[in-house]
Amino acid sequence: MDLKKIEQAVLSHCVYIKKIDVIMQDGYPYAIIEPNYETLAEANIINIESEIRWYGVELYNIEADERYKIKGYKIVADKLQEEDGPDDKVYEILKLYLSTMTKQRIYPSSHLELNLGLDSLDYVELFIFIEKSFGVEIDERRFSKMMNLNSLYAYIKEHKKYVKRIDVDWDEVLQEEIEEELVYSPFIMFLYKTVLLPLFKVFFRIEIKGSENIPKTPCIIAPSHQSMLDGFLIEATLPYKILKKTFFLAFKQVFGTALLEPVAKHGQSILIDANENLKHTMQYCALPLKDGNNLVIFPEGARSRDRKLLEFRPFYAMLAKTFNLPIVPVLIDGSFEALGTGKIIPRPKKIRITYLKPIDSKGISYHDLNSKVKEAILKEMIKNPLYPKAS
Repeated sequence: MDLKKIEQAVLSHCVYIKKIDVIMQDGYPYAIIEPNYETLAEANIINIESEIRWYGVELYNIEADERYKIKGYKIVADKLQEEDGPDDKVYEILKLYLSTMTKQRIYPSSHLELNLGLDSLDYVELFIFIEKSFGVEIDERRFSKMMNLNSLYAYIKEHKKYVKRIDVDWDEVLQEEIEEELVYSPFIMFLYKTVLLPLFKVFFRIEIKGSENIPKTPCIIAPSHQSMLDGFLIEATLPYKILKKTFFLAFKQVFGTALLEPVAKHGQSILIDANENLKHTMQYCALPLKDGNNLVIFPEGARSRDRKLLEFRPFYAMLAKTFNLPIVPVLIDGSFEALGTGKIIPRPKKIRITYLKPIDSKGISYHDLNSKVKEAILKEMIKNPLYPKAS
């Protein structure tokens, strides 16, 4: 196997990779990746692992034959300097707060994502904490240029207005008023459903189970994610009385294109970008729930490349806790076979949509709630697979 050829192919897909070494591990290619921090910073990217995974490794995997696919990878940060930080109140408060967000040892040279494991939700919390505790505003564009602790500390030290630790209250953040208004399109949603459902029944022999599990009161609907069809499948299979009061979360990078933006604009969709305006984005996502609507969020945040469930991101569970709403887990099975990653033309494969019993958000942490939703979907996926690979 020509491992150098694999390295060159991955590099051709992703400018955010500076160096890649591919080795054989367990009979498959395994990649050790060094990020290109300069190009990441120029593009204001703050979710490095996600960017490299989806626009480097997985783009290569879509085109590669099975035995040449990269089955695992590791993104390596710069070597840590295991030294004590400055004897300074700002650094002490910042490090202490970070210790509540990570189990990793914290050093001045620690990269906030690659060493400490922080993600988008953590970044928003950190930005708010810094603003409250030091009077320093930090946005994603500025943050992308200083993603290690030492750089962040130096910026806060230089621009601080005061030093007083004030922790973040998520309920307060998500309940905050914003200027945006929801755009309701009940007639358009009715047209979408009227056209899509018969089409899907004929072409995909779609099977709908568990619709009676959807509450008549506001809820969060959390489906698994196998293909680009999935949002349209939920739109087609929700009862109309529920659909007309339902909004969909979608990524701007996909649904903000010239082709799909009109669909999103008139499809009660909220377009988000994972690398900018994260606090505002989260408040915008909360807007439908504050107005007594339902919200569809795909917890995986991306389509599965192999039908296996990806990691569930817990923001939807946090919303459920804040607004005291149940979550309806949904298993979408068969859409991977109908329109897998990299495919353009759908195939007439059978698809099953299963709405599972709602999970109450009361009396449980949002991390545990997130786990329960994933477990419910996985259990249904294993118990009653539509295709053998589902197990």
